[in-house]
Amino acid sequence: MIDTSTQRRIYIVSELTAEIKALLEENFPFIWITGEISNFRVPLSGHFYFTLKDENAQINAVMFRAQNRKLVFYPEDGTSVTGLGRISVYEPRGNYQLILEYLEPAGAGAIQVAFEQLKLRLADEGLFDEKYKKPLPFLPKKISIITSPSGAVVHDILKILNRRFINLNIEIVPSKVQGDGAEKEIVSALELLNDRFDTDVVILARGGGSMEDMHAFNSEDVARAIFASNIPVISAVGHETDFSIADFVADLRAPTPSAAAEMAVPVKHELKNRCSELTRFLTVRYFRYIDNLQTVIKGLSQRLIDPQKKIDDLRLRIDDLTSRLVRICVNNLAQRRERLMWRTESLYKNSPLMQSKIAYDKLEQININLLIYIKIYLDKKQYSLRELSARLHSLSPAAILDRGYSITSTHPEGVVVRDPHAVAIGQDLEVMVAKGSLFCRVKGK
Repeated sequence: MIDTSTQRRIYIVSELTAEIKALLEENFPFIWITGEISNFRVPLSGHFYFTLKDENAQINAVMFRAQNRKLVFYPEDGTSVTGLGRISVYEPRGNYQLILEYLEPAGAGAIQVAFEQLKLRLADEGLFDEKYKKPLPFLPKKISIITSPSGAVVHDILKILNRRFINLNIEIVPSKVQGDGAEKEIVSALELLNDRFDTDVVILARGGGSMEDMHAFNSEDVARAIFASNIPVISAVGHETDFSIADFVADLRAPTPSAAAEMAVPVKHELKNRCSELTRFLTVRYFRYIDNLQTVIKGLSQRLIDPQKKIDDLRLRIDDLTSRLVRICVNNLAQRRERLMWRTESLYKNSPLMQSKIAYDKLEQININLLIYIKIYLDKKQYSLRELSARLHSLSPAAILDRGYSITSTHPEGVVVRDPHAVAIGQDLEVMVAKGSLFCRVKGK
Protein backbone atom coordinates (compact mmCIF):
# COMPACT_ATOMS: atom_id res chain seq x y z
CA MET A 1 0.00 0.00 0.00
CA ILE A 2 1.09 3.62 -0.59
CA ASP A 3 2.19 5.42 2.55
CA THR A 4 0.03 8.54 2.70
CA SER A 5 1.49 9.66 6.04
CA THR A 6 4.61 11.15 4.44
CA GLN A 7 4.31 14.66 3.03
CA ARG A 8 3.71 14.60 -0.78
CA ARG A 9 4.88 17.16 -3.40
CA ILE A 10 2.04 17.74 -5.85
CA TYR A 11 2.87 19.56 -9.10
CA ILE A 12 0.43 21.40 -11.22
CA VAL A 13 0.80 20.86 -14.94
CA SER A 14 2.31 24.27 -15.69
CA GLU A 15 4.92 23.89 -12.93
CA LEU A 16 5.99 20.48 -14.20
CA THR A 17 6.13 21.74 -17.80
CA ALA A 18 8.18 24.79 -16.76
CA GLU A 19 10.72 22.64 -14.90
CA ILE A 20 11.02 20.25 -17.87
CA LYS A 21 11.52 23.23 -20.18
CA ALA A 22 14.22 24.70 -17.92
CA LEU A 23 15.93 21.32 -17.66
CA LEU A 24 15.99 20.78 -21.43
CA GLU A 25 17.12 24.31 -22.25
CA GLU A 26 19.86 24.10 -19.60
CA ASN A 27 21.23 20.73 -20.76
CA PHE A 28 20.78 21.32 -24.52
CA PRO A 29 21.50 25.04 -25.10
CA PHE A 30 22.68 24.56 -28.73
CA ILE A 31 23.08 21.30 -30.60
CA TRP A 32 23.79 20.16 -34.14
CA ILE A 33 21.21 17.75 -35.51
CA THR A 34 20.65 16.04 -38.84
CA GLY A 35 17.54 14.42 -40.31
CA GLU A 36 14.99 14.40 -43.12
CA ILE A 37 12.33 17.11 -43.45
CA SER A 38 8.68 16.08 -43.54
CA ASN A 39 5.32 17.87 -43.06
CA PHE A 40 6.92 21.16 -44.15
CA ARG A 41 4.50 24.14 -43.96
CA VAL A 42 4.69 27.92 -43.96
CA PRO A 43 1.74 29.82 -42.38
CA LEU A 44 0.99 33.50 -42.91
CA SER A 45 3.54 34.43 -40.25
CA GLY A 46 6.36 33.25 -42.55
CA HIS A 47 7.86 30.86 -39.99
CA PHE A 48 8.95 27.38 -41.10
CA TYR A 49 7.29 24.46 -39.30
CA PHE A 50 8.37 20.90 -40.07
CA THR A 51 9.35 17.55 -38.62
CA LEU A 52 12.89 16.17 -38.54
CA LYS A 53 12.97 12.38 -38.66
CA ASP A 54 15.23 9.40 -39.13
CA GLU A 55 14.46 5.69 -39.36
CA ASN A 56 13.46 5.37 -35.69
CA ALA A 57 12.23 8.71 -34.36
CA GLN A 58 11.07 12.21 -35.17
CA ILE A 59 10.99 15.64 -33.53
CA ASN A 60 9.07 18.83 -34.28
CA ALA A 61 11.13 21.78 -35.44
CA VAL A 62 10.54 25.47 -36.08
CA MET A 63 12.65 28.15 -37.75
CA PHE A 64 11.42 31.67 -37.27
CA ARG A 65 11.12 34.16 -40.10
CA ALA A 66 14.10 36.27 -39.00
CA GLN A 67 16.39 33.24 -39.35
CA ASN A 68 14.87 31.55 -42.42
CA ARG A 69 15.22 34.72 -44.51
CA LYS A 70 18.99 34.16 -44.43
CA LEU A 71 18.77 30.70 -46.02
CA VAL A 72 20.32 30.33 -49.48
CA PHE A 73 18.06 27.36 -50.33
CA TYR A 74 14.39 26.54 -49.85
CA PRO A 75 13.59 23.52 -47.64
CA GLU A 76 11.25 20.86 -49.04
CA ASP A 77 9.78 17.57 -47.88
CA GLY A 78 12.31 14.76 -48.25
CA THR A 79 15.36 17.05 -48.04
CA SER A 80 18.11 15.83 -45.70
CA VAL A 81 19.44 18.77 -43.67
CA THR A 82 21.86 19.57 -40.87
CA GLY A 83 20.96 22.36 -38.48
CA LEU A 84 22.02 24.20 -35.35
CA GLY A 85 19.37 24.93 -32.72
CA ARG A 86 18.20 24.61 -29.16
CA ILE A 87 15.60 22.36 -27.55
CA SER A 88 12.59 24.01 -25.96
CA VAL A 89 9.11 23.10 -24.74
CA TYR A 90 5.94 24.68 -26.05
CA GLU A 91 4.11 24.93 -22.72
CA PRO A 92 0.48 25.33 -23.92
CA ARG A 93 0.68 21.89 -25.59
CA GLY A 94 3.44 20.27 -23.60
CA ASN A 95 5.39 19.42 -26.77
CA TYR A 96 9.14 19.64 -26.94
CA GLN A 97 10.63 20.96 -30.18
CA LEU A 98 13.75 22.29 -31.86
CA ILE A 99 14.15 25.99 -32.45
CA LEU A 100 16.67 26.18 -35.31
CA GLU A 101 19.02 29.09 -35.91
CA TYR A 102 20.90 27.69 -38.93
CA LEU A 103 20.10 25.11 -41.59
CA GLU A 104 21.97 23.66 -44.55
CA PRO A 105 21.48 20.65 -46.83
CA ALA A 106 23.15 17.52 -45.63
CA GLY A 107 25.64 15.87 -47.98
CA ALA A 108 25.79 18.89 -50.36
CA GLY A 109 26.81 22.51 -49.96
CA ALA A 110 24.09 25.04 -49.41
CA ILE A 111 25.47 27.23 -52.16
CA GLN A 112 25.25 24.37 -54.67
CA VAL A 113 21.65 23.61 -53.65
CA ALA A 114 20.74 27.28 -53.95
CA PHE A 115 22.42 27.35 -57.37
CA GLU A 116 20.38 24.37 -58.61
CA GLN A 117 17.10 25.74 -57.21
CA LEU A 118 17.62 29.18 -58.76
CA LYS A 119 18.67 27.62 -62.05
CA LEU A 120 15.53 25.48 -62.15
CA ARG A 121 13.23 28.39 -61.25
CA LEU A 122 14.70 30.77 -63.83
CA ALA A 123 14.59 28.04 -66.47
CA ASP A 124 10.88 27.53 -65.75
CA GLU A 125 10.34 31.28 -66.22
CA GLY A 126 12.01 31.11 -69.63
CA LEU A 127 15.10 33.24 -68.90
CA PHE A 128 17.34 30.62 -70.56
CA ASP A 129 15.24 30.23 -73.74
CA GLU A 130 17.10 30.66 -77.01
CA LYS A 131 14.33 32.81 -78.47
CA TYR A 132 15.33 35.64 -76.12
CA LYS A 133 19.03 35.53 -77.07
CA LYS A 134 20.15 38.63 -78.97
CA PRO A 135 22.67 38.21 -81.81
CA LEU A 136 26.07 39.88 -81.53
CA PRO A 137 26.93 42.58 -84.09
CA PHE A 138 29.50 41.50 -86.66
CA LEU A 139 31.72 44.51 -86.07
CA PRO A 140 30.84 46.45 -82.89
CA LYS A 141 31.80 50.11 -82.76
CA LYS A 142 32.13 50.07 -78.97
CA ILE A 143 32.64 47.31 -76.39
CA SER A 144 31.99 47.75 -72.66
CA ILE A 145 33.71 45.43 -70.17
CA ILE A 146 32.21 44.98 -66.69
CA THR A 147 34.93 43.56 -64.44
CA SER A 148 37.38 44.40 -61.71
CA PRO A 149 39.88 46.99 -63.04
CA SER A 150 42.68 45.58 -60.87
CA GLY A 151 42.49 41.94 -61.99
CA ALA A 152 44.41 40.14 -64.70
CA VAL A 153 41.19 39.48 -66.62
CA VAL A 154 40.85 43.03 -67.94
CA HIS A 155 44.46 43.03 -69.17
CA ASP A 156 43.95 39.73 -71.00
CA ILE A 157 40.79 41.00 -72.69
CA LEU A 158 42.39 44.31 -73.72
CA LYS A 159 45.45 42.51 -75.04
CA ILE A 160 43.38 40.20 -77.23
CA LEU A 161 41.04 42.97 -78.43
CA ASN A 162 43.96 45.20 -79.41
CA ARG A 163 45.65 42.30 -81.14
CA ARG A 164 42.52 41.36 -83.12
CA PHE A 165 41.26 44.86 -83.89
CA ILE A 166 43.49 47.77 -82.99
CA ASN A 167 42.03 51.23 -82.25
CA LEU A 168 38.68 49.73 -81.21
CA ASN A 169 36.57 51.85 -78.84
CA ILE A 170 36.75 49.97 -75.51
CA GLU A 171 35.13 51.06 -72.24
CA ILE A 172 36.00 49.61 -68.83
CA VAL A 173 33.12 49.71 -66.33
CA PRO A 174 34.73 48.97 -62.94
CA SER A 175 32.77 46.67 -60.64
CA LYS A 176 33.40 44.30 -57.79
CA VAL A 177 33.19 40.68 -58.93
CA GLN A 178 33.09 39.00 -55.52
CA GLY A 179 32.35 39.81 -51.94
CA ASP A 180 29.74 42.05 -50.37
CA GLY A 181 28.14 44.55 -52.73
CA ALA A 182 29.34 42.78 -55.90
CA GLU A 183 25.79 41.95 -57.03
CA LYS A 184 24.60 45.55 -56.68
CA GLU A 185 27.61 46.95 -58.55
CA ILE A 186 27.17 44.51 -61.44
CA VAL A 187 23.45 45.30 -61.68
CA SER A 188 24.16 49.05 -61.52
CA ALA A 189 26.77 48.75 -64.27
CA LEU A 190 24.33 46.91 -66.57
CA GLU A 191 21.58 49.45 -65.88
CA LEU A 192 24.00 52.34 -66.54
CA LEU A 193 25.05 50.93 -69.91
CA ASN A 194 21.44 50.32 -70.95
CA ASP A 195 20.41 53.82 -69.88
CA ARG A 196 23.20 55.35 -71.98
CA PHE A 197 22.73 52.82 -74.79
CA ASP A 198 25.91 53.88 -76.59
CA THR A 199 27.68 50.53 -76.67
CA ASP A 200 27.17 47.53 -78.94
CA VAL A 201 28.40 44.62 -76.78
CA VAL A 202 28.82 44.08 -73.03
CA ILE A 203 31.38 41.60 -71.72
CA LEU A 204 30.75 40.48 -68.12
CA ALA A 205 34.03 38.90 -67.00
CA ARG A 206 36.00 37.58 -64.06
CA GLY A 207 38.60 34.88 -63.51
CA GLY A 208 38.14 31.47 -62.02
CA GLY A 209 37.40 30.76 -58.39
CA SER A 210 35.39 28.72 -55.97
CA MET A 211 31.61 28.52 -55.84
CA GLU A 212 31.63 31.10 -53.05
CA ASP A 213 33.81 33.47 -55.08
CA MET A 214 31.38 33.40 -58.00
CA HIS A 215 28.31 33.89 -55.83
CA ALA A 216 27.56 37.29 -57.39
CA PHE A 217 27.23 35.71 -60.85
CA ASN A 218 24.83 33.10 -59.44
CA SER A 219 22.46 35.67 -57.93
CA GLU A 220 18.93 36.27 -59.12
CA ASP A 221 19.35 40.06 -59.37
CA VAL A 222 22.32 39.77 -61.74
CA ALA A 223 20.48 37.15 -63.83
CA ARG A 224 17.41 39.36 -64.24
CA ALA A 225 19.56 42.41 -65.02
CA ILE A 226 21.29 40.45 -67.82
CA PHE A 227 17.94 39.23 -69.15
CA ALA A 228 16.51 42.78 -69.12
CA SER A 229 19.51 44.22 -70.98
CA ASN A 230 18.77 45.56 -74.45
CA ILE A 231 22.48 45.28 -75.30
CA PRO A 232 23.89 41.81 -76.09
CA VAL A 233 25.81 40.41 -73.11
CA ILE A 234 28.70 37.95 -73.30
CA SER A 235 29.24 36.05 -70.06
CA ALA A 236 32.93 35.20 -69.47
CA VAL A 237 32.99 33.96 -65.88
CA GLY A 238 35.59 31.51 -64.58
CA HIS A 239 37.28 28.74 -66.50
CA GLU A 240 35.92 26.57 -69.30
CA THR A 241 34.50 23.98 -66.86
CA ASP A 242 32.83 26.59 -64.65
CA PHE A 243 29.16 27.39 -65.22
CA SER A 244 27.19 30.17 -63.58
CA ILE A 245 23.60 31.43 -63.76
CA ALA A 246 24.93 34.41 -65.74
CA ASP A 247 26.22 31.99 -68.41
CA PHE A 248 22.74 30.55 -68.95
CA VAL A 249 20.97 33.94 -69.09
CA ALA A 250 23.57 35.77 -71.21
CA ASP A 251 23.16 36.05 -74.97
CA LEU A 252 26.46 34.22 -75.46
CA ARG A 253 28.60 32.20 -73.04
CA ALA A 254 32.38 32.33 -73.44
CA PRO A 255 34.44 29.56 -71.80
CA THR A 256 37.06 32.12 -70.66
CA PRO A 257 37.43 35.92 -70.70
CA SER A 258 40.03 35.60 -73.46
CA ALA A 259 37.57 33.61 -75.56
CA ALA A 260 34.98 36.34 -75.00
CA ALA A 261 37.35 38.89 -76.53
CA GLU A 262 37.85 36.63 -79.55
CA MET A 263 34.09 36.19 -79.93
CA ALA A 264 33.34 39.90 -79.68
CA VAL A 265 35.36 41.16 -82.68
CA PRO A 266 36.86 39.65 -85.84
CA VAL A 267 40.55 39.93 -86.75
CA LYS A 268 41.19 43.27 -88.38
CA HIS A 269 43.89 42.21 -90.84
CA GLU A 270 41.75 39.25 -91.92
CA LEU A 271 38.92 41.66 -92.66
CA LYS A 272 41.34 43.87 -94.62
CA ASN A 273 42.55 40.89 -96.62
CA ARG A 274 38.97 39.84 -97.24
CA CYS A 275 38.08 43.36 -98.36
CA SER A 276 41.07 43.39 -100.72
CA GLU A 277 40.03 40.05 -102.18
CA LEU A 278 36.45 41.27 -102.63
CA THR A 279 37.72 44.50 -104.22
CA ARG A 280 39.83 42.55 -106.73
CA PHE A 281 36.96 40.18 -107.38
CA LEU A 282 34.51 43.05 -107.94
CA THR A 283 36.99 44.87 -110.19
CA VAL A 284 37.48 41.80 -112.39
CA ARG A 285 33.73 41.15 -112.51
CA TYR A 286 33.03 44.81 -113.32
CA PHE A 287 35.46 44.99 -116.22
CA ARG A 288 34.20 41.65 -117.50
CA TYR A 289 30.67 43.01 -117.34
CA ILE A 290 31.75 46.14 -119.26
CA ASP A 291 33.36 43.98 -121.95
CA ASN A 292 30.18 41.95 -122.32
CA LEU A 293 28.13 45.12 -122.68
CA GLN A 294 30.48 46.46 -125.33
CA THR A 295 30.18 43.22 -127.27
CA VAL A 296 26.39 43.42 -127.07
CA ILE A 297 26.42 47.06 -128.23
CA LYS A 298 28.67 46.20 -131.17
CA GLY A 299 26.36 43.38 -132.23
CA LEU A 300 23.32 45.62 -131.94
CA SER A 301 25.04 48.36 -133.95
CA GLN A 302 25.73 45.94 -136.78
CA ARG A 303 22.12 44.83 -136.89
CA LEU A 304 20.80 48.40 -136.73
CA ILE A 305 18.90 49.49 -139.93
CA ASP A 306 19.58 52.82 -141.71
CA PRO A 307 17.34 55.39 -139.95
CA GLN A 308 16.36 57.08 -143.28
CA LYS A 309 15.21 53.77 -144.73
CA LYS A 310 13.37 53.00 -141.54
CA ILE A 311 11.69 56.43 -141.70
CA ASP A 312 10.65 55.90 -145.37
CA ASP A 313 9.17 52.52 -144.49
CA LEU A 314 7.31 54.09 -141.63
CA ARG A 315 5.99 56.88 -143.90
CA LEU A 316 4.64 54.30 -146.37
CA ARG A 317 3.10 52.42 -143.53
CA ILE A 318 1.56 55.63 -142.21
CA ASP A 319 0.05 56.41 -145.66
CA ASP A 320 -1.37 52.91 -145.90
CA LEU A 321 -2.79 53.10 -142.41
CA THR A 322 -4.21 56.57 -143.16
CA SER A 323 -6.00 55.30 -146.28
CA ARG A 324 -7.40 52.35 -144.38
CA LEU A 325 -8.48 54.66 -141.60
CA VAL A 326 -10.25 57.02 -144.05
CA ARG A 327 -12.09 54.11 -145.68
CA ILE A 328 -13.09 52.74 -142.34
CA CYS A 329 -14.31 56.18 -141.24
CA VAL A 330 -16.33 56.71 -144.45
CA ASN A 331 -17.93 53.30 -144.17
CA ASN A 332 -18.60 53.86 -140.54
CA LEU A 333 -20.22 57.25 -141.26
CA ALA A 334 -22.36 55.76 -144.00
CA GLN A 335 -23.53 52.98 -141.72
CA ARG A 336 -24.27 55.46 -138.98
CA ARG A 337 -26.12 57.79 -141.41
CA GLU A 338 -28.25 54.89 -142.67
CA ARG A 339 -28.94 53.82 -139.09
CA LEU A 340 -29.83 57.42 -138.21
CA MET A 341 -32.31 57.69 -141.10
CA TRP A 342 -33.92 54.42 -140.12
CA ARG A 343 -34.22 55.52 -136.53
CA THR A 344 -35.53 58.98 -137.62
CA GLU A 345 -38.23 57.37 -139.75
CA SER A 346 -39.05 54.96 -136.97
CA LEU A 347 -39.17 57.85 -134.52
CA TYR A 348 -41.40 59.86 -136.84
CA LYS A 349 -43.78 56.94 -137.16
CA ASN A 350 -43.84 56.57 -133.43
CA SER A 351 -43.95 60.30 -132.65
CA PRO A 352 -46.76 61.50 -130.35
CA LEU A 353 -48.41 63.56 -133.15
CA MET A 354 -48.59 60.61 -135.50
CA GLN A 355 -49.76 58.33 -132.73
CA SER A 356 -52.37 60.94 -131.74
CA LYS A 357 -53.64 61.24 -135.35
CA ILE A 358 -53.84 57.47 -135.74
CA ALA A 359 -55.59 57.17 -132.38
CA TYR A 360 -58.01 60.02 -133.38
CA ASP A 361 -58.87 58.34 -136.69
CA LYS A 362 -59.33 55.06 -134.93
CA LEU A 363 -61.55 56.76 -132.34
CA GLU A 364 -63.70 58.35 -135.11
CA GLN A 365 -64.15 54.99 -136.77
CA ILE A 366 -65.03 53.44 -133.43
CA ASN A 367 -67.63 56.21 -132.82
CA ILE A 368 -69.20 55.65 -136.26
CA ASN A 369 -69.30 51.93 -135.74
CA LEU A 370 -70.72 52.44 -132.28
CA LEU A 371 -73.54 54.67 -133.61
CA ILE A 372 -74.36 52.12 -136.31
CA TYR A 373 -74.37 49.31 -133.75
CA ILE A 374 -76.55 51.37 -131.39
CA LYS A 375 -79.08 52.19 -134.19
CA ILE A 376 -79.25 48.54 -135.22
CA TYR A 377 -79.63 47.54 -131.58
CA LEU A 378 -82.40 50.14 -131.00
CA ASP A 379 -84.26 49.13 -134.17
CA LYS A 380 -84.14 45.53 -133.07
CA LYS A 381 -85.35 46.39 -129.59
CA GLN A 382 -88.15 48.62 -130.96
CA TYR A 383 -89.36 45.81 -133.17
CA SER A 384 -89.34 43.43 -130.20
CA LEU A 385 -91.13 46.05 -128.10
CA ARG A 386 -93.89 46.49 -130.68
CA GLU A 387 -94.33 42.76 -130.99
CA LEU A 388 -94.47 42.27 -127.22
CA SER A 389 -96.81 45.27 -126.87
CA ALA A 390 -99.19 43.77 -129.41
CA ARG A 391 -99.13 40.42 -127.65
CA LEU A 392 -99.61 42.12 -124.30
CA HIS A 393 -102.52 44.24 -125.64
CA SER A 394 -104.19 41.17 -127.05
CA LEU A 395 -104.04 39.57 -123.61
CA SER A 396 -105.00 42.73 -121.70
CA PRO A 397 -108.34 42.70 -119.78
CA ALA A 398 -109.02 46.19 -121.20
CA ALA A 399 -109.06 44.79 -124.73
CA ILE A 400 -111.54 42.14 -123.63
CA LEU A 401 -113.73 44.86 -122.07
CA ASP A 402 -113.56 46.87 -125.29
CA ARG A 403 -115.22 43.93 -127.02
CA GLY A 404 -118.28 44.23 -124.75
CA TYR A 405 -117.30 41.95 -121.91
CA SER A 406 -117.43 42.94 -118.26
CA ILE A 407 -115.79 41.78 -114.99
CA THR A 408 -118.01 41.29 -111.95
CA SER A 409 -116.56 41.34 -108.46
CA THR A 410 -117.92 41.60 -104.94
CA HIS A 411 -118.04 45.00 -103.35
CA PRO A 412 -116.08 46.10 -101.50
CA GLU A 413 -113.98 42.90 -101.24
CA GLY A 414 -113.10 42.93 -104.97
CA VAL A 415 -113.38 39.16 -105.34
CA VAL A 416 -114.10 38.23 -108.99
CA VAL A 417 -117.39 36.36 -109.29
CA ARG A 418 -117.12 33.23 -111.38
CA ASP A 419 -120.02 31.24 -109.95
CA PRO A 420 -123.54 32.52 -109.12
CA HIS A 421 -123.53 30.38 -106.04
CA ALA A 422 -120.66 32.45 -104.72
CA VAL A 423 -122.96 35.49 -104.17
CA ALA A 424 -126.07 35.98 -102.11
CA ILE A 425 -129.37 37.71 -102.88
CA GLY A 426 -129.10 41.41 -102.11
CA GLN A 427 -125.24 41.39 -102.11
CA ASP A 428 -123.57 44.44 -103.65
CA LEU A 429 -121.48 43.81 -106.77
CA GLU A 430 -119.20 45.90 -108.95
CA VAL A 431 -119.43 45.41 -112.71
CA MET A 432 -116.36 46.73 -114.58
CA VAL A 433 -116.97 47.65 -118.27
CA ALA A 434 -114.70 49.26 -120.85
CA LYS A 435 -115.60 52.85 -119.90
CA GLY A 436 -116.03 52.48 -116.14
CA SER A 437 -117.78 50.49 -113.40
CA LEU A 438 -121.39 49.78 -112.33
CA PHE A 439 -122.49 49.09 -108.77
CA CYS A 440 -125.40 46.62 -108.63
CA ARG A 441 -127.31 44.54 -106.14
CA VAL A 442 -128.27 40.91 -106.74
CA LYS A 443 -132.05 40.48 -107.27
CA GLY A 444 -132.00 36.87 -108.23
CA LYS A 445 -129.83 34.10 -109.63
